[in-house]
Amino acid sequence: MTLILGIDPGSRKTGFGIINYVSGRSEYVTSGVIRLPDGELPERLRIIYASVTELVELHGPQELAIEQVFLAKSPGSALKLGQARGAAIVACVTRDMEVAEYSARQIKQSVVGTGAADKSQVQHMVKVLLKLAAEPQEDAADALAAALCHAHTRQSLVNMAGARSVRRRRLR
Repeated sequence: MTLILGIDPGSRKTGFGIINYVSGRSEYVTSGVIRLPDGELPERLRIIYASVTELVELHGPQELAIEQVFLAKSPGSALKLGQARGAAIVACVTRDMEVAEYSARQIKQSVVGTGAADKSQVQHMVKVLLKLAAEPQEDAADALAAALCHAHTRQSLVNMAGARSVRRRRLR
């Protein structure tokens, strides 16, 4: 059993989602959006850090999957996004969690099957994959998608390692 925290960082809204990955299956635990007030960036970063810390203490995930920074509308937006990511990452690494970073394209590819998927497609596939009654909010769906991407990547690595060891045994 591995609890995976997915984060979709933002300086206005930060999505989060936690899944439980057990024996190749992903189960929904919780998700939501940390809504940040208007005001100075340092205060918003403090809220992200405190909120993610609270999630980690409450649910005890072992691993973090977070979206990488992409060039946003402007360099200033990208810098703010990077700082929001940093606040979330620090909240996790100070609790000895492993951190995995994925591009938006990797996350969409893993969950939807195409790296060019739109937000509604991600929401729909997260609902289907986690057997949810309704589609989660956009930012929460993106965070759950990051967690699912990490679970799929982990499983692929395990499968490849197993295939190599089986292949080696057969060659002997």
